[in-house]
Amino acid sequence: MSHFEYRVIAAPTRGVKAKGIKTAEARFLHALEEVMNTMASEGWEYQRAETLPSEERSGLLSTTSTLRNVLVFRRVKAARAETEPTLPPLKQPAGTRQLPPEPELTIPQNRHDDASGGAGEYRLRRDADLDH
Repeated sequence: MSHFEYRVIAAPTRGVKAKGIKTAEARFLHALEEVMNTMASEGWEYQRAETLPSEERSGLLSTTSTLRNVLVFRRVKAARAETEPTLPPLKQPAGTRQLPPEPELTIPQNRHDDASGGAGEYRLRRDADLDH
């Protein structure tokens, strides 16, 4: 099964001047072409363009919503086994004792799960508590 990583970048908003390109439309398309070719050379495959809303602060207390144009790219994520060598587990030296496991921090879902009766309080549970 292939796993992908995604990259989202802002779409160009202005054209780029280049030799032989005269119109604003051609400059814009040239800028878009440069971005897409740069991403492709880094191994990213173009997926789609999206227009998404973005809320921004406007003044002290208000916000405004603006639309952002983005380009979505993806590439196959390198498998973990290929990128990281697997090492054999370390053997514990003779005469040393093994430490007990770290306690697990749990958050009660409701006040009846918490032994103290208080809502929203944390408590520590050890592995022995989890077995029962």
